[in-house]
Amino acid sequence: MREFQKLLQQDCLRDEPPFCASACPFNLDIRDFISKTQRGSFSTAFRLYQNTVGFPEIVAQICPAYCQNVCIRQERDESIALKKLEQASIAYTKNKRPNRYHLPKKRQKVAIIGAGLAGLGCALRLTARKYEVVIYEKTGQIGGGLKDLMTEEEYLPLIEEQFIHDKYQLYLNQRIETLDELEADAIFIATGQSGDHFGFENREGATEKKGVFFFGGQHPVEKLASGLSMAAAIEGYLKSDVMRDPVKPEPTRLKMDPESFPIQEPQINLTENAILTQEEAIAEAKRCLKCQCDACLRHCDLMKFYGKAPKRIEEEVEITIHPGTLDGDGTVATRLIATCNHCDVCKIVCPQGIDTGLFLLQSHRAMEEKGAMPWVFHEFWLRDMEFSNSEDAKIYSLAPGSTKANFMYVPGCRLGGSNPEYVKASYDYLLKEEKDTSLLLSCCGAPALWAGDIPLFDSVLADIKEAWQSFGQPQAIFACSTCQRIFKDHLPEIEGLSLYEFMDAKNFEPAGQVKEQLCVFDPCQAAGHAEMQKAVRNLAAKTGLIMEEKDDVIKCCGWGGQVQIANPRYFDGVVKSRSADSDLGFLTYCANCRDVFNADNKEAHHLLDLLFNLNIDEENKLKRRKTPGPALNRLHRRTLKRDLLEQFFGERWEMKKRNLKLYISDQLKKKLDKEMILPEDLEEVITQAENSGAKVVHSDGAFSAYLIIGQMTYWVKYRIKDDGFLLENAYCHRMSIGD
Repeated sequence: MREFQKLLQQDCLRDEPPFCASACPFNLDIRDFISKTQRGSFSTAFRLYQNTVGFPEIVAQICPAYCQNVCIRQERDESIALKKLEQASIAYTKNKRPNRYHLPKKRQKVAIIGAGLAGLGCALRLTARKYEVVIYEKTGQIGGGLKDLMTEEEYLPLIEEQFIHDKYQLYLNQRIETLDELEADAIFIATGQSGDHFGFENREGATEKKGVFFFGGQHPVEKLASGLSMAAAIEGYLKSDVMRDPVKPEPTRLKMDPESFPIQEPQINLTENAILTQEEAIAEAKRCLKCQCDACLRHCDLMKFYGKAPKRIEEEVEITIHPGTLDGDGTVATRLIATCNHCDVCKIVCPQGIDTGLFLLQSHRAMEEKGAMPWVFHEFWLRDMEFSNSEDAKIYSLAPGSTKANFMYVPGCRLGGSNPEYVKASYDYLLKEEKDTSLLLSCCGAPALWAGDIPLFDSVLADIKEAWQSFGQPQAIFACSTCQRIFKDHLPEIEGLSLYEFMDAKNFEPAGQVKEQLCVFDPCQAAGHAEMQKAVRNLAAKTGLIMEEKDDVIKCCGWGGQVQIANPRYFDGVVKSRSADSDLGFLTYCANCRDVFNADNKEAHHLLDLLFNLNIDEENKLKRRKTPGPALNRLHRRTLKRDLLEQFFGERWEMKKRNLKLYISDQLKKKLDKEMILPEDLEEVITQAENSGAKVVHSDGAFSAYLIIGQMTYWVKYRIKDDGFLLENAYCHRMSIGD
């Protein structure tokens, strides 16, 4: 996890300067300047500008606007007229006098050779810090090459105004022949390219001689910027006796897609000498994107929900896993860690490929290992995985009459829970195509991986691998993209392809035709699987379906990571966001996607509905089917095992009989499904209460009882009927009840 911190420091582009600031010789904080201008705070924008460039009214007039040449907006419409915004900040500021700083006078003396913009800029900074500054100018006037761009009547008062609080000594018409004649603690040679170099190479920065700094610049604004930055290098030397070059603006590594922002033409007067009105300046500033790498924040649901970029997430996760004395009990990011869908969107959209999801998965593991992750976030899902891998639902078997398999069908645990017919129809098809196709019906272990329980996850993988080896190490055929991802990452020795690629390669012909138009919703784990996506579309086209494509990055439906209990508000928001991606219903090839959307009243159909003529009416219209709740989902998996064994293997298997008959109203069933409470658990509570007598009698004749199942405490309120029990209410909680 420390590696992720280093990766962010080295590769994350979030804190990279925008293109304009990187091109600016002064390294002006343009984002801040723009923010102030957008608010109409022209005085504070001016003060920022003044403190950065030294001589604001000169720079605003002569600057060649390097920033506008690199503005990414020009690839869509027009560059931000930043120079005009700078001029507007000057025009609408009444008090332009520089700030006065009451600092103690320094004892060191600095000599500057040359009174051009470089020398004057350096002097401006050093005098403000109360150093004694002496400037020697070989001509009779200050300003250097500035006279080629402005008249003396224009620029001399502007220079004088900035030195109103702090003075320097100026010697005009004085040529310095050798540095030895100067008595100073530091010397800045600001003579420019055509001036005297005193034997030093024409470079910018610290020379090989102690205390001597040199500059030879290009454009006047570059000279001024260098003089300002040279002052910092000189002061650093005077304080530490260490010679260092001034810090220069670094080229930005920022990457932005021009297509990601809308066209917005400027609505201002672009005449060269025209000053923008305040309204025009504000409007033009609002066109600015304040460029910052935000691909992850724009696309990742978790980062958008919390409003936190990877660096902030890493910091909060770090103090959660390793809390210090000031960090409380280490719960800052517990829920955030458990909220990740593990959909890879962050990695896919990041220009640097930074995988924040993997970091959160590792963090979840670390929290689980130290016993700090609330068990309630994942207990239901782990118990559900246990059910899928138990004798109630699991089948590991070679094909009937086979001793070895070339293919192994892995439908996953959720497909049959959604609709048993999906698995029965697809396995029947596979046996007809490849009669020795074995069946591996169970859970791949994803809930354990997402819960950070690695020992449990490894045990599931070991069980799968043992079965695969007993089948003769066949190639896997996956109906679930999550299973396919788990195998690829953790069981790479088991090669495989999706069911849809297999069917497309076999030129599958659908059982019927449909008269529908749907939007294709690719599950998040299908991202990067171009062949799978292509096969799905080829197969869907054969059914007569008219398909609409989503013009966006493939994102999770909300199911990934099984975050529904850990963060229900986030889960609901993601589902509704995805549902709004298209006005059409969805065609997907993930059982979880289908069920999640249908539960949100968003029409969604599984590709297998079309291919095997399931849930299609007489008019070739797809019928909407309700999402099975947790209880019905389990029942589907039980009946699937029974039907598969009987239909394909000739085995009779008796489903586990329920202990007692429960009467549950439809309204209460909805509540139980929403809170993920299984009726079979409530049966255990009632059975225990009736057998032990440990129950509370209400005045109306009803009974209440509780029982701890796993780590959860379940409560029921019920009445006794002649042939069973009437359930009136039920709930569960994390608290244990002592004796």
